[in-house]
Amino acid sequence: MRAWLDACTGKHVRYATAIARALRARGHEVILTTREHPDTVAMAEALGEEFRIVGRYAPSSRAMKLLESARREEAMAEMFSGGVPRPDVAICHQSVELCRVAFGLGIPIVCTSDTPYAEAVGRLTIPLADVVVLSRALPPGPYEAMGARRLVFFDGVDEVAWVRRPGLTAPEETISWLEELDRPLLVVREEEHGASYARGGRGIMVEVARALRKLGTVVFLPRYGKPTSRLPDGVVLPPGFVDGVLLSREADLVVGVGGTLCREAALQGTPALVVSYVGRIHVNEYLAEKGFPITEAPLDGVAGLAEELLGRREDVGGLLAELEDPVDLIVGLAEELASRQQS
Repeated sequence: MRAWLDACTGKHVRYATAIARALRARGHEVILTTREHPDTVAMAEALGEEFRIVGRYAPSSRAMKLLESARREEAMAEMFSGGVPRPDVAICHQSVELCRVAFGLGIPIVCTSDTPYAEAVGRLTIPLADVVVLSRALPPGPYEAMGARRLVFFDGVDEVAWVRRPGLTAPEETISWLEELDRPLLVVREEEHGASYARGGRGIMVEVARALRKLGTVVFLPRYGKPTSRLPDGVVLPPGFVDGVLLSREADLVVGVGGTLCREAALQGTPALVVSYVGRIHVNEYLAEKGFPITEAPLDGVAGLAEELLGRREDVGGLLAELEDPVDLIVGLAEELASRQQS
């Protein structure tokens, strides 16, 4: 079987790597693609995986996003033209370009998703996928409304695929600079402001960082290279690429708007505080109900709750072991679709 995996962000690079290694272990050929993005190439290099870079991310405007997406689709289509063997199956985490190209070329698609609220991306990917793989935490209704043909659920969250599996983090020396910082260590992740589902609200996490300085050393992780607002004095910017899994493991508290970093922290026992910003996050509620240290608070309640949660690390090894890793499920579905394609 020849499988094509596309990764649009650093998180997707790590997810694709976990799936690719499982596919190779079963004797399958893998094609990995990504795009220029603040952390995709660096993550691939840190993991020692060779991804073909196709196109770039340009979140400055709707027009630029559309143009770059179209250019990327053309380049991907050309990859499998001129007599080049096409993949038997395509796998992605809602990659618009992979879904459009694979659908156009008649390649079956396995697509993962972790939120029903990214509607623009969902409308361009979910209806084209042969199978959509979801955490049991997610409601089927929104995906069915977007035209999902087949939903398959697993009892876990996507992040289990790389937090629990070995060899999916950068070398430990990449976080050696943390040794120079005073404890306690608070990590603040900038809100998403480039994606279509999260327009507006720029600068709210800079203000959170300002409020948390009194509690310890604050490390601020920007989304796109540099913060949208000037950072308060004393707040630390990482010196370069930083692996979020390693950083959240070492932190005494992680604060974000509910994305991957907060779940990576909670799955490792680091308390995670989610600022209410993008609406209901089903996968976070699911982890909290399972007993992982992830809590949500309104913006005006963050400082007080952060002080209460700071340093309250929990042993979650047993809880983590009970969650389902989606990788084997995804590999099995890919093999099923490819066998149908070949028969």
